[in-house]
Amino acid sequence: MTTVNLAIWSICALATLGVLVRPFRWPEAVWAVLGAVALVAFGLLPIADASRAVGKGLDVYLFLIGMMLLSETARAEGLFDWVAAIAVSRSDRSPRKLFLLIYAVGVVVTTFLSNDAAAVVLTPAVFAAARKAKAEPLPYLFICAFIANAASFVLPISNPANLVLYGDHTPPLAQWMKSFALPSVASIGATFLVLRWSQRKALLGDCECDVEQPKLSTGGWTVLIGLGMTAVVLLIVSALNIPLGAPTCVMGVVATGIVLAIKRASPLPVMRGVSWSVLALVAGLFVLVEALDRSGLTAAIATQLRSMAVNSVDGAAAAAGATLAVVSNLMNNLPAGLVASTAIAQAHPPQKVVDALLIGVDLGPNLSITGSLATILWLNAIRREGEEVSFLKFLKVGAVVMPPALILAIGARLIV
Repeated sequence: MTTVNLAIWSICALATLGVLVRPFRWPEAVWAVLGAVALVAFGLLPIADASRAVGKGLDVYLFLIGMMLLSETARAEGLFDWVAAIAVSRSDRSPRKLFLLIYAVGVVVTTFLSNDAAAVVLTPAVFAAARKAKAEPLPYLFICAFIANAASFVLPISNPANLVLYGDHTPPLAQWMKSFALPSVASIGATFLVLRWSQRKALLGDCECDVEQPKLSTGGWTVLIGLGMTAVVLLIVSALNIPLGAPTCVMGVVATGIVLAIKRASPLPVMRGVSWSVLALVAGLFVLVEALDRSGLTAAIATQLRSMAVNSVDGAAAAAGATLAVVSNLMNNLPAGLVASTAIAQAHPPQKVVDALLIGVDLGPNLSITGSLATILWLNAIRREGEEVSFLKFLKVGAVVMPPALILAIGARLIV
């Protein structure tokens, strides 16, 4: 181990720790950016390489901008309150039925609009539903966090990390469904059952269901149509193997622009409501991964993958998927997926191993609150509503919910 590599790994570890525990309650983005700046300042990563690393995240930035604009505009136009009232009115005063309804909606949103959309778009609606039902919001908010990862490999578009891991070699939709249909059913089903069991005490008793259905404004209908059209566009561009970022951003900008034009309103309130710091967080993580790659870490991982696959493909797939699931919680699944993608390009492991790695990087983050970008976005969303969930509190739930789903999903892929 060279001194340079030790310095790189130390800075990356400290930056990741800062993202995880948020010392001084500074935002996660601050620690990722500080780590990236330190790598460049100490001469461990040339500024040109750091700039290229930031540029690699362009598609992710555009995707997030589009989704965050749609979410903020929807919130401002009362779409979330409208959806919440529908869910509550159909709950029949049962917190258990309301839990099931919200979970089903979460599966649909994650599948067709991505896990980040489930975190950004669904969370405010769920909070509004809990408030209208006069129910404890946390069990329902947990749905948004956990389903965002549990359903994130139903389709290639269900998680930007899917495209990061596969790069330019995303399987065709038919092959994708053949590989991931059964693992997705296992993941979604197991997550529901265990999460529902973990929240059983909070779901006792009755909730309110006789709530007034608010009228959806013209702007609200515009955003709703925009979300539906965005889902259709994402399916089309995914089938054509076109990057998702630009189309999503365009849809978000256009929908927001139409709403603002109808109301003749200033864009400033919407712009202020968007969590722009998330973009800085992602950029910092890309730089950290670039430094880790230069240190030889990905080459070592590629060598290990090749060695494991020679002995047993199924054993290599199970071990690699489980390992990446854990690592995703130590360094966030976006950089973990980037490291894995580079290692895959060097090692060329069997498809089962690659698919198990995808399940690990998508589902593994359900263990901790900072395991995925989706859960960080979810955390930002619930903070805006006055809720706070600590790292330890989330871990207590995640440690129960994630392992069964991961074992069943990877097992299902091995038998397909």
